[in-house]
Amino acid sequence: MRPQPSQAIGQTALAYARTWRTVDASNQVLGRMATRIAITLMGKHKPIYDQANDCGDYVVVTHARSVAVTGRKADQKLYRHHSGFPGGLKEIPYSKMMETKPEDIIRRAVSGMLPKNRLRAKRLERLYIYPDAEHPYEQNLLKDHAAEFGKTFKEQAGRSEDAAVEGAEVAGRP
Repeated sequence: MRPQPSQAIGQTALAYARTWRTVDASNQVLGRMATRIAITLMGKHKPIYDQANDCGDYVVVTHARSVAVTGRKADQKLYRHHSGFPGGLKEIPYSKMMETKPEDIIRRAVSGMLPKNRLRAKRLERLYIYPDAEHPYEQNLLKDHAAEFGKTFKEQAGRSEDAAVEGAEVAGRP
């Protein structure tokens, strides 16, 4: 009996290898993008996922300044933190946070979507967020996943079918 490809990889270092993924946050909805990033940081997209093991990938987010929110969140959302002293509650509106620290908005959203356990801090260390397009991790990226990030499975399948039809037309086949 011939082993299946998934059996050949098994629990090897190849299965646990961390890849670098990039996400273009421009005009993407904050919550939907944060859930996809959290899934990638946890490693739930891998067949060897185990909630007790940290097998997620690195994620580099670019264009954090142009992330979108739905509804009236841009006017109403507040980010709160406390200094620990009496009367030390600080509230920062979304619009001011977007001007000063846009990467902190995405980091807080992703942090809220990760499980609250010992692995949370380690997973957040693998998240790199940049307000513009420039980042120092270009050499680490194996494939640009920004185009397929946020797309549904049907959209990805439809795009691959269109490419196959175009390839057949170029080759001269009907």
